[in-house]
Amino acid sequence: MNRLVFDIETVPDVELGRRVLGLEGLSDEQVARAMYSARRQQGGSDFLPLEQHKVVAISCVLRSREQLKVWSLGDLDSTEAELIARFFDGIEKYTPDLVSWNGSGFDLPVLHYRALKAGVAAPRYWETGDEDQSFRYNNYLSRYHWRHLDLMDVLSSFQGRARASLADMAALLGFPGKLGFSGDQVWDAVLAGQLAAVRNYCETDVLNTYLVLLRFELFRGRLDAAAHQQELERLRALLRASQEAHHQEFLRAWEQLA
Repeated sequence: MNRLVFDIETVPDVELGRRVLGLEGLSDEQVARAMYSARRQQGGSDFLPLEQHKVVAISCVLRSREQLKVWSLGDLDSTEAELIARFFDGIEKYTPDLVSWNGSGFDLPVLHYRALKAGVAAPRYWETGDEDQSFRYNNYLSRYHWRHLDLMDVLSSFQGRARASLADMAALLGFPGKLGFSGDQVWDAVLAGQLAAVRNYCETDVLNTYLVLLRFELFRGRLDAAAHQQELERLRALLRASQEAHHQEFLRAWEQLA
């Protein structure tokens, strides 16, 4: 079985904001500030509506029968449309089970809107059993099916008041967490030309989510203690072999907490 843990990072869609708010001639930074201000005036929060988020990074951990892999889709020059097409193309080809932290509430709706904008086709993702009967009672779209496991949603018993952040869950379970970078720094980093740092941060989020997944699999009996330990060692070996500095940093932080 292929399991794909995923996470996205986003910035304000300043092209949309410029058009909707009539801000031609202003810089991207000025348009984003105006978008945040307009949102605060509407509801007191500067968290933008999901359709106003532009995807700048999609990172994944893939656990298949043959391998364990962590990476970010595309490269530093990839367009948003290319990133989203790659994500849904992977689902089209391999039909992995998806795993996320708040993917139902944020990542997937954002990807839906942006895929519409990009003209991406994803029939396998939208399958509900009309063409493939195996999807009738287990598809990506139903909240209570397992083809997409939103760990935050499941662990909170599908109740908003019981939800925890990934950072708080990592702290609870002794995982590395954010490592000095957080989501509210993404826009400033992109403005400063530091997209690589954003992609690295996104990868640490999927690594934390993967560790939560392994603990959840132990909790619900899909892994016993020995198999759980085996999976942890497999991940440590992957990080040790990596030449990426942020992977090494994650491993050191994890080992120190252990």
